[in-house]
Amino acid sequence: MSVVGIDLGFQSCYVAVARAGGIETVANEYSDRTCISFGPKNRSIGAAAKSQVISNAKNTVQSFKRFHGRAFSDPFVQAEKASLAYELVQLPTGSTGIKAMYMEEERNFTIEQVTGMLLTKLKETAENALKKPVVDCVVSVPCFYTDAERRSVMDATQIAGLNCLRLINETTAVALAYGIYKQDLPALEEKPRNVVFVDMGHSAYQVSVCAFNKGKLKVLATAFDTTLGGRKFDEVLVEYFCEEFGKKYKLDIKSKIRALLRLYQECERLKKLMSANASDLPMNIECFMNDIDVSGTMNRGKFLEMCEGLLARVEPPLRSVLEQAKLKKEDIYAVEIVGGTTRIPAVKEKISKFFGKEVSTTLNADEAVARGCALQCAILSPAFKVREFSITDLIPYPISLRWNSPAEEGLSDCEVFPKNHAAPFSKVLTFYRKEPFTLEAYYSSPKELPYPDPAIAHFLVQKVTPQTDGSSSKVKVKVRVNIHGIFSVSSASLVEVHKSDENEEPMETDQHAKEEEVTDSLLPAAQNPHGAQLGRSQACTCQADSKDKKVDQPPQAKKAKVKTTTVDLPIENQLVWQIGKDMLNLFIENEGKMIMQDKLEKERNDAKNAVEEYVYEMRDKLCGVYEKFVSEDDRNSFTLKLEDTEIWLYEDGEDQPKQIYIDKLAELKTLGQPIQARFQESEERPKAFEDLGKQIQQYMKAVHAFKAKDELYEHLDEGDVAKVEKSTNEAMEWMNNNLNLQNKRSLTLDPVIKAKDIQAKAKELASICNPIVNKPKPKVELPKEEQKPTEPNGPLDGQGDAGSGTQPPEQGSAPTATEKKLPEMDID
Repeated sequence: MSVVGIDLGFQSCYVAVARAGGIETVANEYSDRTCISFGPKNRSIGAAAKSQVISNAKNTVQSFKRFHGRAFSDPFVQAEKASLAYELVQLPTGSTGIKAMYMEEERNFTIEQVTGMLLTKLKETAENALKKPVVDCVVSVPCFYTDAERRSVMDATQIAGLNCLRLINETTAVALAYGIYKQDLPALEEKPRNVVFVDMGHSAYQVSVCAFNKGKLKVLATAFDTTLGGRKFDEVLVEYFCEEFGKKYKLDIKSKIRALLRLYQECERLKKLMSANASDLPMNIECFMNDIDVSGTMNRGKFLEMCEGLLARVEPPLRSVLEQAKLKKEDIYAVEIVGGTTRIPAVKEKISKFFGKEVSTTLNADEAVARGCALQCAILSPAFKVREFSITDLIPYPISLRWNSPAEEGLSDCEVFPKNHAAPFSKVLTFYRKEPFTLEAYYSSPKELPYPDPAIAHFLVQKVTPQTDGSSSKVKVKVRVNIHGIFSVSSASLVEVHKSDENEEPMETDQHAKEEEVTDSLLPAAQNPHGAQLGRSQACTCQADSKDKKVDQPPQAKKAKVKTTTVDLPIENQLVWQIGKDMLNLFIENEGKMIMQDKLEKERNDAKNAVEEYVYEMRDKLCGVYEKFVSEDDRNSFTLKLEDTEIWLYEDGEDQPKQIYIDKLAELKTLGQPIQARFQESEERPKAFEDLGKQIQQYMKAVHAFKAKDELYEHLDEGDVAKVEKSTNEAMEWMNNNLNLQNKRSLTLDPVIKAKDIQAKAKELASICNPIVNKPKPKVELPKEEQKPTEPNGPLDGQGDAGSGTQPPEQGSAPTATEKKLPEMDID
């Protein structure tokens, strides 16, 4: 079973796989750029698409990660729209889509489809590395992603044919990659080690503080700036050079998207150079706009002056995360930084200055997230045995429920999961109702969201009926934030009470606390500091409309027997921007068709390239190594044929079906194959003759030794030796005749004798001579001696029992079939 972790980044993606020896990052195409280019015949994904960003600008999409789960009317989407080369469109559902020309047809793709295409490429990358199919995976998402964004990514994994075992927060994945290898973590009963993780990538800035104990990781708090990243620093340079080149060369760069994209690429390159070099650095772009070459300079000092506003945004999330976790700077054991933008010296300096200590760079800045994902996948997968390591994540935004309360004649609400509550987690709420009711889930602090719509979903609890006496029924509702960080009303049940006339012992009625009990099979109760308190508040809020219900009744001597049964209730989910099941299946089907089309186009291109390669190879060799093996007339006619094929390839043969190229190659090979064969024979034939000659000499030596009464061969039969001599002489004569004929033969003609014929002759000679020459001497029987006394039973000198033929098992011997275990990852 494959175990794969995927870092689905804004600018580039990384794939890590778990092997028996540990975690390995897969070498891929420039870390598979987050880029997809649509063409008239197929899609290009990754590095191949990145090369088309300028040449096929309108149909090459990148930086689409930020549009997951967002409405087209979202102010963020509208603000981003202006800076994109490709076109965003509003889909019938109101969500954001991407318009592109594919297969010479205008198509609208959902963000889930586009991300699914990227994941398909990453899946292929992993399969090529593992040499087996990939299904299970763990995918990273920013810790600030909302429910809608997380569900959107989950849909994308399904479109790619992946089974996502967990969506893990990027900072949590980094923390896992850091902590699981540590051998010196404090014991469970000791004070935990607090470590801050800072991840500044291309698009966002995330900070988390985590508490580590042996075999345990708990995320205490997170903070973030969702728009601060490497691209903001790129934009500063782009704005500067747009203004400078506008004044210097009278160019309106922003009016031409291709020129702007080229400038972005050059500014990104310049930014990276400045991280390692403080001197003046040139910026030169040839034929930039209107055939004008442009040039400018920049240095680190000037760049940092322009970025003062951005650098000022580094500190607030660091301060916020400590305040939320109620920690002081001296409580922090280490500060680990990852992400490409942390390589900017000023960013690193800001973080270091805030905490008053040197930042650590023990983790790979680019690969840490993917490695953490692969480790989590190995933990969740039964295929690997991994050191026990529990992970407690958190909920970044408070989640509340709102419902219509008959008793209060209006809406009631309750904060179910406060900010930084442990996750995954489940809670059971109790309602008293006579009819179906709706629960509305929403984020209760909209100002904290990087997202304009605080709504999560509506959950309609159906088939609620009153008790037989007409009173309200007790309904137990289980709400949950699952392993992916997605909220749901996972189940609802109706508690029916049945009374009988039989007198029985009094029934205990202290169920109140149990009904509001905070439960979660994945986390021990000790890990939830909020559980009991929140449970009590829910009891009050959710039962506000049932004050006449007596919970603690005084015990009586005798009372009616009470039986309770529970009936599961159906729940109808109305989620924000949820893709319907039918639509999702359609997307999966379409992705399959596009994969097949890509495959067919690749095969067609491979067939075309094979013709082109053959033309260049033969034309070069006809005047080189093949020159002696083809006549001048044949060479001239074949060269002309090759030139005609080359011209055809760039004209009529530019876009032909695969079979045409296969036929064209076969036609060329009918002329080239004989030449290649003659050359190949000339290379192999001398060696074959040499081997046969050595073999003949060997057998002749044996014959001469026999005739000289050599004791080595004196046991051989004279008639057999004569047979060897005869066969050897015949083989020598055959070889000499063929050698003479071949030496007289022109190299431009097919050879008289082929290497395989010579090898066959050598094999034939060996089959006759070897049994005779290598015949063993007869054994000489020794005179019978008196029988020696039998050896005592049992092993001697510590040896095994000779009588049984067995050896005692050695320590460290290989395990038997029943003792074999699953492969264990070496993570010490």
